[in-house]
Amino acid sequence: MPVDFAERFEQLDCWLHEHQALWRGRPFMEHRLDWEAQYPQLAAYLRGRSLADAERVHNHPHTVDAPAPFPELAASSRALSEVDIWSEPPPMPDERLGRHVPGRKLEQIGHFVGVALARLPEQPEGWLDWCAGKGHLGRQLALATRLPLTCLEREHSLNEQGRALSESCGVAAQHLDVDVLAVSTWGYLDSRHTAVALHACGQLHMTLLTQAAANGCSQLVLSPCCYNRIDSTCYQPLSQRARHARLQLTRDDLGLPLQEAVTAGQRTLRLRDQSMAWRLAFDLWQREARGVDAYLPTPSRPESALAQGVAGFCRSLAEHHGLALPEPDSWTALEQHGWARLAEVRNLELVPALFRRPLEVWLLLDRALFLQEQGYRVQLGQFCPPTLTPRNFMLIGSRN
Repeated sequence: MPVDFAERFEQLDCWLHEHQALWRGRPFMEHRLDWEAQYPQLAAYLRGRSLADAERVHNHPHTVDAPAPFPELAASSRALSEVDIWSEPPPMPDERLGRHVPGRKLEQIGHFVGVALARLPEQPEGWLDWCAGKGHLGRQLALATRLPLTCLEREHSLNEQGRALSESCGVAAQHLDVDVLAVSTWGYLDSRHTAVALHACGQLHMTLLTQAAANGCSQLVLSPCCYNRIDSTCYQPLSQRARHARLQLTRDDLGLPLQEAVTAGQRTLRLRDQSMAWRLAFDLWQREARGVDAYLPTPSRPESALAQGVAGFCRSLAEHHGLALPEPDSWTALEQHGWARLAEVRNLELVPALFRRPLEVWLLLDRALFLQEQGYRVQLGQFCPPTLTPRNFMLIGSRN
């Protein structure tokens, strides 16, 4: 990506604002989307596809050969969300770490460490693992560089386990029981430390950025996650430029980048689909029975709820809302309609899917521009393949 983050941000801001009706629709909740009247051929094409058709391209919506304006949107989406792909090889993992970290997470850590060590412009004095958990990321960095490590984590049990692992690996580490959202913790972000965070959620990584800048942290390496986990209902941009942007985002909007599916087993996917089809069946039932064409928010149900069968599942949702609804003529027919609705939903979701990565890049550029405004040199790229994790973006900031 070019160093001029402002130009890319301006392009994205204009494009996302212009097409917001296409990506702000919620097919799961709305039976008819605002854009369908404007693009009836596209709507008819997507509604005519099967659930299997949608599943095949969920993570690759650009490949769908759909009517206009889909091809033009797909091309713009790819161009506007393009960032550098970093391919520094990960270091050989310490076999002691491999015994305690799941394979996929260990690979993510390896790529993170390889890129951080290759791209940080200054040799760190020590590492600060933000929201450390057991400290797996910081410990890998400490082993690779023989530098001291400080892990900040509020869960005492995780710190206890992390401390034992660090001792067994011969790593000089502090594992501190602290809340990174507490003012008393922010003093650790000083010039001695290079702060790192892998998949820190919204408010956690935004606090890292703002307090690293305020406290003179020399360098930071961050892979954000869960942008919608913020304290306010509306997004408060970090950079001056984003505060004057055309686009104004809600917390619900921030969930769009997270809708890209991660790898899961067939059983998990089957149960997820069954739950969603039954929730949609309930939605059809309650709209008809109440005579009110409006979605009722339905909570996610545990896997055990599926054992009730579709009738018991739907009745429990009605009870949750305090509704006494007349029984449908046929639960079997209602379930079939629920599955048909799920196919429509998944295919209609291919339109907002084109905006997932561009919106995430908009958010990342807000963070990059903020760091630049605070006097940091900033790099933005992908530290690992998206097949390893959809949240594969990395920000690197170092004090000028």
